[in-house]
Amino acid sequence: MPETAEALRVKFLAWLGGERRAAPKTVETYGRDLANFLGFLTNHIGGEPTAETLKTLRPADIRAWLAREAKAGVGNATRAKKLSATATFFKFLHKRHGIETTALSLITRPRAKRPLPRALSHADAALITRDIGEATDAAAIQARDAALMFLLYGAGLRINEALSLNVGDIPSPGSPMRVTGKGNKQRIVPILPAVHEALATYLQLHPNPSATEPLFLGLRGKRLNAGVVQKTLRDFRRLNGLPEHATPHALRHSFATHLLSGGADLRSIQELLGHASLSTTQRYTDVDTEQLMNVWKAAHPRA
Repeated sequence: MPETAEALRVKFLAWLGGERRAAPKTVETYGRDLANFLGFLTNHIGGEPTAETLKTLRPADIRAWLAREAKAGVGNATRAKKLSATATFFKFLHKRHGIETTALSLITRPRAKRPLPRALSHADAALITRDIGEATDAAAIQARDAALMFLLYGAGLRINEALSLNVGDIPSPGSPMRVTGKGNKQRIVPILPAVHEALATYLQLHPNPSATEPLFLGLRGKRLNAGVVQKTLRDFRRLNGLPEHATPHALRHSFATHLLSGGADLRSIQELLGHASLSTTQRYTDVDTEQLMNVWKAAHPRA
């Protein structure tokens, strides 16, 4: 009698927890995912699956399992994890029992959807840029933090892009700024008068505003660290009742989302953000649509 697939599953889990020393939670998860797969096969073939069943599986069988999971509402990321658990099981069968299943190699793993950018409301973004300086009593640090938040929200810079700026990178009023982004790619970013005003106020208090000095300095006179900025904003958002996703990067998301809702076109936003691909920028259209639907659900009497 050929060995049952369930018996092989038990052996696999013993190997996983014993020789591989996987955490008990990992063994439990793998066991549950494999039981789900074998349970599907039982219904799919009309009987208990055996070693021979696993050996002769077709790609269509595995796709049928994934399709059932998708129909049940299982997301791409979870289906990908289940498929990964099954692949590990098949590798074990091949190495320890000589059971080779080639069907899985022809299956494309479900791609997890990238989470939508989480923007702040206009009011919350304005509150941060207006009041972030209240987090400290030191005038220079107040001006520094305000100027930094204005750059993130008013120009859409990444936190590392802003912190890598030198004093000489700040243009004269009315002129755009050249920013070096990922892959050392440069882009031109317009600087709003309010942003320039905040930068000018900070530069008046900068301890050494020579062109080659870092623009944003920490307490020890070195280039400001991103972790310090994140902590400052984290403390500020909790004191002011802002959402937990109010981070430096959320200000960049807010810049793009608010531009889009104001009528800016995707190509322009792509250039301003420094995205290599338009598909990355297109995620903001989903954010805008989601916000529109939330307003509709909250306001329409038939929603």
